[in-house]
Amino acid sequence: MMDLHWFSRAANQEFDLSLGETALALTLVEVAPLPHGGGLRQPFSLIFRGASAVVLPQKLYALSNATLGKLSVFLVPIGRDNAGVLYQAVFN
Repeated sequence: MMDLHWFSRAANQEFDLSLGETALALTLVEVAPLPHGGGLRQPFSLIFRGASAVVLPQKLYALSNATLGKLSVFLVPIGRDNAGVLYQAVFN
């Protein structure tokens, strides 16, 4: 089950984001709980950082990681920092 603890196992690890013939490396830099709205599971947020200067559009992307395997995640660009572009995924 993809939950906060499941993703926590891959914190600070690299994910390959498939772009067809190529891939972009993203690092999972934050796994954080969000306020609980009374649903069945704890909502949470993931923040990924990509070193590329290119900002990808928000959409569903295929990711792969050595710990978690292959998964699809809807990513939204949320800004930049000194190391690259930040993307967020929210699970609620």
